[in-house]
Amino acid sequence: MTIRLFNTLTSNIEELRPLDGEALRVYACGPTVYDYGHIGNFRTFLHVDILRRVLELNGVKVKHVMNITDVDDKIIRNATAAGLPIGEYTHRYERAFFEDLDTLSVERPEIIARATEHISDMVLLIQRLAAQNLAYKAEDGSWYFRIAGFPEYGKLSKKDFSGITDGARVDVDEYDKDSARDFALWKAPKPGEYFWETEIGAGRPGWHIECSAMAMRYLGESFDLHAGGEDLMFPHHENEIAQSESATHKVFARHWFHVRFLLVEGRKMSKSEGNFYTLRDLLLKGHKASAIRFLLTSVPYRQQLNFTFEGLAAETGAVERLRTFHQRLQSITPAAQQNEQLAAEIHRASQGFHAALANDLNTAEARAAVFELVRQANAAMDAGTISLENRTEIQKLLSDFDKVFAVLEDRDAEWARFALEWAEREGRLDQVAPEVKAQLSLSDGQIEALIAERNQARRVRNFARADQIRNELLEKGIILEDSKEGVRWKRK
Repeated sequence: MTIRLFNTLTSNIEELRPLDGEALRVYACGPTVYDYGHIGNFRTFLHVDILRRVLELNGVKVKHVMNITDVDDKIIRNATAAGLPIGEYTHRYERAFFEDLDTLSVERPEIIARATEHISDMVLLIQRLAAQNLAYKAEDGSWYFRIAGFPEYGKLSKKDFSGITDGARVDVDEYDKDSARDFALWKAPKPGEYFWETEIGAGRPGWHIECSAMAMRYLGESFDLHAGGEDLMFPHHENEIAQSESATHKVFARHWFHVRFLLVEGRKMSKSEGNFYTLRDLLLKGHKASAIRFLLTSVPYRQQLNFTFEGLAAETGAVERLRTFHQRLQSITPAAQQNEQLAAEIHRASQGFHAALANDLNTAEARAAVFELVRQANAAMDAGTISLENRTEIQKLLSDFDKVFAVLEDRDAEWARFALEWAEREGRLDQVAPEVKAQLSLSDGQIEALIAERNQARRVRNFARADQIRNELLEKGIILEDSKEGVRWKRK
């Protein structure tokens, strides 16, 4: 199925296809590893993950590059304050970032590009620009891009800079330059700062040059798609286009994919508002990783998501409904006769699911198609009218659904335990909700053993002991569900 996606550059929904006919070459802006990632960051990474999963589901090969910004002003300040080399400081947060991606079931890019490992590529790009008089060296040794040399500046963000004169800033940095409109490519070191000795002088890269140099290193001077959050559209992505296309005289990225901001309880997320959450904050409060993933991908990427705890509770229930349905479907005795009406509904749901995702990644419509089928199939199971062929087709659709949304496998307790162990190492046990500690006091094996003991107690009509086990488990956040297919259990 053809995948069509909104292109920020053209403001049109356009077909996505590999320029080289082999693999879709994708560059996605990664984290600046100075602290733990917050849920707004992860909404962007999750929608990039949805995109690559949909492409793969439709047989499109993907070559995905993501950068790690492991040197910038904030990193240098924080590392200095902590008394650590920047490499040691950033390693901690880079490791945490990938742990968080794993927790949210985000697929790893094919290539991870760290800024500090590509200094020579950035220097070469700056030299190409200088040779065309589009980069110049300031008195302090810093290098800047001459915006006046790129008349198309603003074409991505649709900003008009034609009337802007010197003194009106389009990019903020801390260094002197000839024109206030120009942006830094290379920053001369301040006293005590980390720097590299290079052919263009001592210093370190500006933020924008990193992505241009690394994208072109791995994907070529012109590639298929560039992704990131909407906050990067200007100035970061605008500056990438200007310096890259000025150097190569080629289209930098044909397609631009931007994910909208996240609100939390109707307000912009900020520490001063008291509504700033990392993924680990939510896990320590007892929320499930699968529900967080499901909520952050529930609203299409071009729409603003209002993250609420009420919504998170609803998504927890939605994931449980899917998992319960999946388990129930596997355990039924199929009917002998094909349910033709249900077969038609399965076909309709499958068509709706795939069409919604192919049309600008409409995750809301894709989910709705599958949940409507779950409702109808549950009714058919109650009536005992699902055939083997019906079940096979439903399982195929659930498999496709999970290849995109990745919530059917229950690893929530594993990630909750990981967060608890991290909190213990970091001295943050006071931030752990009591119910999290209670739930994790029992392993899966211990729970299964207690259920087996309860089943035996019921067989010998020792209902007092059976009820006691149920209550003991409930106190620790373990819910038992008795059904004709047997006993199912889940953590709250």
